[in-house]
Amino acid sequence: MVKQRIKPNYRRRLLRLPDLDHCKRSVLNSLGSPASRRVYEYAIDQFIAWYCSEPRLAFNRIVVVRYRMHLESRGLAANTINQQLAAIRRLAHEASDSGLLSPELAAGISRVKGVKQLGFRSGNWLSAEESSEVLKHANGASLRAKRDYAMLAMLFGCGFRRSELVGLEMQEIQIRQGHWAVVDLIGKGGHIRTVPIPEWVKAALDQWTAAARVTEGRIFRAVARTDKIWGQGISQNVVWYVVRSCCQRAGLEHIAPHDLRRTCAKLCHSSGGELEQIQFLLGHASVQTTERYLGCKQNLGHPVNDRFHLSSLVAPQQARSESGAVKGPTPVATAPNHGIECRHGGSEHEHLVCDPRPS
Repeated sequence: MVKQRIKPNYRRRLLRLPDLDHCKRSVLNSLGSPASRRVYEYAIDQFIAWYCSEPRLAFNRIVVVRYRMHLESRGLAANTINQQLAAIRRLAHEASDSGLLSPELAAGISRVKGVKQLGFRSGNWLSAEESSEVLKHANGASLRAKRDYAMLAMLFGCGFRRSELVGLEMQEIQIRQGHWAVVDLIGKGGHIRTVPIPEWVKAALDQWTAAARVTEGRIFRAVARTDKIWGQGISQNVVWYVVRSCCQRAGLEHIAPHDLRRTCAKLCHSSGGELEQIQFLLGHASVQTTERYLGCKQNLGHPVNDRFHLSSLVAPQQARSESGAVKGPTPVATAPNHGIECRHGGSEHEHLVCDPRPS
C-alpha cells in the first residue's frame, strides 16, 4: 500500500479580492474613531485598486515597497504616504491573524519604512484684529447669524476641533471652581479634558441657545432657509462653510477651522498664558505639539535676516534698460597688451578674455 504524501499546509501568499475585503472589514472594525475609519478605508481601497490592477501579485514586502514608490511618483506629501503605509501594515497584520498570510510575510511588511519628513510645515494664525474682524462679519440679528457667531466664538476662545464642536451637548457645560467649562470632553484619541469657557464666549453661547430654545442635546443645530431650527445637530462640513464664508467676508482667504484653533493657542501665549495650561486647553499629549501650534520656534513677524541690510552694488535704475533687458557689467581694463577682461563668463564670447586688437 502506497502511502500518500501529506502536503504541508502553507498559508497563502497570493490574496484575492474577497480575502482583502475581509481583512479590510477587520481593520475598520478595530478602529474606534470615525475619522480614522474614513481615512483607513480610503487608503486600503487605493491599495486594493492598485494591487488588483496587476495580475498575480504576492502580498509581501517587495509589493508594498513598490506601492510606496508608486505613491512617491504621484508627488504626495510625506504624511499622506506614511498614513497609507500605516493602513497597509494594519491590513497585513489582520491578514496574518486571520490565517491568510504567514507571520513572516506580515513581519516583512511591517518593516517597510515610511518617507522621512525633515522639518514641519508652517501653520496659519490670525491676529487679534483679524479675529475680531471675522467675528464682526459673523454677527447679526438672524438665528443663523447668532449660531455662526457662537460657533466662531467657541473656536476662537476655546480652541475646539471640528468634531468636538459639533458633538457638544448642553449637559457638558457646567461650573467648575466658579467658572463655566466644558467638563469631561472626549477629544481626539479618547483623551478626556475640561475646557474653560471665557465670559464673552459664554455670552455668545447663551444668546444662541436662548434664541434657538435649545435646552438639551446637541448645542448647535441646523438652521433652515426660513430661519428655523431643523434637525438634531450639524455636520463638520457646516463648520467648514461657516469659517470659510465669514473669513472671506473679512477679506481672509484659505482659512481652515483648525487655523482658528492655532489662533486660540497663539493669542493665549501672547497674552502671557503658560505653556502647560495651553497644553491642557488644547488636549495635547505632548508639549512639543503645543509648541508647534504656537509657532514660537520661528518668528516670522520679526525675522532675524531683517536685522541687517547690504547696500546694493548696482543701482536699480542701472540694472535694467528702458526696454527691460538686463545690462551687463562694464568691462574692466587690465594691463596693456593683455586685452580687456570680459565678465560675461563665456555666455557671449568663446573666450573669457576678449582681445580688442584686430586680427
